[in-house]
Amino acid sequence: MSAALLLTLLAVFASVAVITGAVASLVLTRTAPGRRRLRADASSASVLLDAPTSLTPDSSDLVKRVAGLVPRSPKDMTRLRRRFVRAGFQTMTPIAVFTFAQLACPLLFGIVPLFFPPFPGRWLTVAVMALMGFQIPSFVLHRITLNRQKAIRNGLPDVLDLLIVCLEAGSAMDQAILKASEELAIVWPALAQELKILLAETRAGKPRLEAFRNLADRTGVDDVRALVAMLVQTDRFGTSIAQALRTHAETSRTKRRQRAEERAAKIGVKLVFPLVFLLFPAFFVVTLGPAVIQFINVFFGQIMGGG
Repeated sequence: MSAALLLTLLAVFASVAVITGAVASLVLTRTAPGRRRLRADASSASVLLDAPTSLTPDSSDLVKRVAGLVPRSPKDMTRLRRRFVRAGFQTMTPIAVFTFAQLACPLLFGIVPLFFPPFPGRWLTVAVMALMGFQIPSFVLHRITLNRQKAIRNGLPDVLDLLIVCLEAGSAMDQAILKASEELAIVWPALAQELKILLAETRAGKPRLEAFRNLADRTGVDDVRALVAMLVQTDRFGTSIAQALRTHAETSRTKRRQRAEERAAKIGVKLVFPLVFLLFPAFFVVTLGPAVIQFINVFFGQIMGGG
């Protein structure tokens, strides 16, 4: 092996080693527990600043600029913002995208029939397609909200169990909420995000019961509203929070099991349509197709022979 080839191999090896070490160091630095906690605290603070705190109309400059794209009042913009908060979007950027989509989708869907040759009812089809395009952003937002509320509803018993463990171990309520949000951030990210907002509000000086009421308003989940009402009664009468949370956790877990059983009972009815329209036609073609072809051949053979 020549010296030039040896030096080339050593240079390539050293370059690959340096690049790999730099990339690994960058990845490990960005995923360090301390940095992740700092980013989580920063995001919680920014979410707290962006989250709506009351039912009064929002009159900020950004809301007015977004409202200028579509003629909406500040009250309508506040209502739209609350819909996005329930869907998990805390900033104003998704609202601007939603407003632009409500302008663009009717044009895109309404222009499709114009590319086809003229046919009766062409302009009626254009109007129907434009209306469908206008409703698509609202439908997508509604589905995202329902999925998020479902995740919060299903994750509430696990959060309550973890809060009970932390409270009975001697932790304060704020520490228990912080621990629950950290431990359940991967399994139930939506609920963990709401708990972080709740914790940020209490740290900012807002009373805990008011922060819990804001949590119920943001999520729009009946189980969370029931939890808030239970916490209000517990604080009013001075009963044990851990015992009240345990009772509510058992009730929430029972409701979750009943919802799962209800969905399982509906599977048989929902499978009727795929079976009738998708599986049975293919099954009939595979099983009866050869017999039909043979019958046609024999029938036409007899006719041609008789003729």
